[in-house]
Amino acid sequence: MVGEKVMHFQGKGTDLGQLAEKVRSYLESDGFTVQTSAPSAQGTVLQAKKGGFLRGVVDADRALSVLVSGQPDDFTVRIGIGKWVEHLAVAAIETLLISDLFLVVDVAEMAWNFEIEDKLAKQVEALVGS
Repeated sequence: MVGEKVMHFQGKGTDLGQLAEKVRSYLESDGFTVQTSAPSAQGTVLQAKKGGFLRGVVDADRALSVLVSGQPDDFTVRIGIGKWVEHLAVAAIETLLISDLFLVVDVAEMAWNFEIEDKLAKQVEALVGS
C-alpha cells in the first residue's frame, strides 16, 4: 500500500510489549496523543494523533497507526495512516485488522506520512537494535 512502511525483524529476541511501550513513549514525547490496544495473539496496535497543523493536513479522524505483531524472534512492525478508533483499548484487534487500520492516503497525507514513518521507523530500528 502507498504510504505504509513494513519492517520485519528476525533473531532479535525482543520483548514486544516493551517495544510497543517504548514506541508509545517516543510518540508521546513528540507531542502525540497515543492509545494502545490490549495485546492479543495478533499483536498490539498503537494509534497516535497530533493536534495543530495535522488537523489541516490529515483528517481529524485519521491517526498514525502502528501494529507490532509476531514473536520475540520473528516479528513485524507496520506503520501507516489509519482511521482513529475510539476506545482502542477495548476494541478487539481481530476487528481492527479487517477495518480501516491502514488506509490509502492522498497526496497531502502521503507527504506527512512518509516523513513521520521514516522518523518512527528509524526509532524502532534503534529500539530493536538493528
